[in-house]
Formats: sequence, C-alpha cells, structure tokens
Amino acid sequence: MLSAESAAAPGPSAIVSLFWIVAIAVVAPLAARLLRGYVPSVVLLLLLGMLLGPNMAGWAVSAGGVDLISELGLGMLFLLAGYELNPQLLRGKPGRVAWATWLISLLIAVGFIALAARDASFTEQVAVAIALTSTALGTLLPILKQDGLLEKPLGRAVLAHGAVGELGPVVAMSVLLTSRSPLAAIVVLLLFVVAALAVALVPRRLVERMPAVGRTITALEGGTDQLPVRVVFLLLLALMAVAESFDLDVVLGAFAAGVILRSLVAETYPEIETALETVGYGLLIPVFFVVSGMGIDPRAVAGNPLLWLVFVAAIAIARGLPVLVSERYVPHGANLDDGAERVELALYAATGMPIIVAVTEAATHAGLMDQRLASILVAAGGTTVLLFPLAAKGISAVAARR
Repeated sequence: MLSAESAAAPGPSAIVSLFWIVAIAVVAPLAARLLRGYVPSVVLLLLLGMLLGPNMAGWAVSAGGVDLISELGLGMLFLLAGYELNPQLLRGKPGRVAWATWLISLLIAVGFIALAARDASFTEQVAVAIALTSTALGTLLPILKQDGLLEKPLGRAVLAHGAVGELGPVVAMSVLLTSRSPLAAIVVLLLFVVAALAVALVPRRLVERMPAVGRTITALEGGTDQLPVRVVFLLLLALMAVAESFDLDVVLGAFAAGVILRSLVAETYPEIETALETVGYGLLIPVFFVVSGMGIDPRAVAGNPLLWLVFVAAIAIARGLPVLVSERYVPHGANLDDGAERVELALYAATGMPIIVAVTEAATHAGLMDQRLASILVAAGGTTVLLFPLAAKGISAVAARR
C-alpha cells in the first residue's frame, strides 16, 4: 500500500522538499566561504535551487506550504530592506535626483523593449521594462554589511538608489500591471498609503497614551515569549494582507512595514534588528531564494542564451548607466567624487533580483508573460547578482592599491 501511494504521489512531500531546501541553505554559505566570497551565497542558493527543483532533479517542489514560507521570506527580505532605509536619504535633492534617475531608467527600458520586441503586447513590454530597472537592495545589504560600506558615502548612495530601485518598480507594477485603469490603480495605491499610515499611527498612539503597553512588551521580550518579534510579524502580515486586499503586490506591504518599524522601534528596541535578521536570514530568506531558483527553467535559458545576455546588458545600460551619469553630472550635495566609486555605485544599482522575481511572478500569474521569458529574466537577474557586485569589489580593490 505504501509503495502504491508513493508511486501515485505527484512529487516529493512538503517536508522532503523543505529538507532539501534547508540543506541547500546550509551548504550555500559554506561553499561561498570556500570560494572566498567571489560567488555570493545568494547566487549559490539560486543555482542549487535550480538544480534541485522540478525543472531538473525534481527533489523538491514549492507546493504543500513551501510557497507560503517562501512568500514570508520575500516579506522578511523587504521588511529588512525597509528597516535599513533612512527616510532622510530620500528627502531633499539627493532623493529627487534618485527618483528622476529611476524614471529615466524606466523610459530607457521601455524604449529598448519596444524596439527589441515589437510583437509583444504593451503590457508585456512594460512588465519586462519594470524588471530591468530594479535594484536588489535586500540582496545587496548582506554584501554591503560584510564589506563595511553601509556607513560610508558609497553605501549611503547605494541605499538611496536601491530604495528607489525597489520602491519605484513596486509602485509601477501596482499601477501598470493591473486590470484596473491607471487612474483607478493610483486611487487604490493612495488608499493603501492611507491604510499604512493608520497602521503606523495606532501603535504609536497606543504606547504614548498607555505606557504600560510599552513596558509589557519590554518585559516579555525574552524567554519563550519574544513578544516584540511577534508584534513585528503581526505588523508585517497586516500590511502584506492590506496590500493583497487592495490587489497590490505584497512586496509593497512588506517594504512599508520595514519603514514603519524603523520609525517605531529603531531607538526604543535596537536589539530587534538582530532578532529579525536571525529569523529572516536564518531560514525564511534562504528558502525564498532557493524556491526562486527552483522556478528557473535552464532549458529556456540554454535555448536562448543570446536573449539572456541581452537582458544582462539591458539591465546594465537601463539602470546602471543613468545612475553613473547622474552621479557625475547632476549635483545634489552628496555626490561621489571618486570615479571608481561612481562606477561601483552604478554596478550595485544595476544588481537586480527579488523585484525581478516579483514582477515575473505577477506577470505570469496574470497571463502577461510567458514562463520561458520569465525564466530568462530571472536568470539574467541572478547573473547581475553574481557579476556586478563582484566587478564592483574588483574595482574597489584596484583603486585601493593605487
């Protein structure tokens, strides 16, 4: 009977799938260390996930709840990215320049895709263009932390352009990749902003008017209770649920949760970041990257390697080149004076992955993009994560030896 049930099963169970996924999560950082950091563990998670997934070995699938854990990992990734973002970086002239630079990137990408894929529908062209203009800030954070760049001018510039490179595509996706009219989509987006502000104000007012609530949370922050961490997950899921209710991408809710969390607890509970990184980078975020790799079809990439390379070049041109030019020629009071650092900034800004996954998933689910095209786009995003930070580190090493 057991043999018959096993033969009738469509694939590995959720537990077996999670076993292999977590095994990869353990192996990837060890392999990255053996490779001396030249290959980021994120890339190894994607590659090993591709080898593990249904398109190749078939040892793991995303069904049975694995996809839900992966979505929580996506949420944690963007929550931490929002938490790391200092809103002051987006204010004033540097913020306006970062937004203008991203809009120029989007226009370049739309024009390029319109010329290269004239037969594609306008919505499909827009979906690909949005993916080409993203910045993987959540993916870059571990690299920037490891290299000690977060507190340096280069790190702050990467955070500013990275925040816009994540928030801009999410907003564009919410407005343009929907069945609503653009005006209706903007109205819905504004309603989400109002709801997010309400979610931010309620706990603040509650703690201000009832100090006992804050003391209780502090008293239950350790041991088996871990109440602050549970409250953070409640905030994350609340805003992800609000975004989903408004038919927006949950990434928008997760990013907003991180920004709100920073404003609420960054000074009161600074240790919460360590706890969240333990939960996020310990399990949820690696699961997200492995499952994302499982969705890549290597046959689609191997069947059209030219398109894969074209996408990699298009990302560098559409996203990296405008950042490089604006940093050199548009004064905003915090420009990088060193030419090597400007090139590094452009390479970091052109590093894209999570948003590409989010855009391709939304587009394929809505029937706006073919799965093979989505695989090639995700593979191109993974290539930028592998090559662009590595190239930036190489430029930094050469500049340091001068």
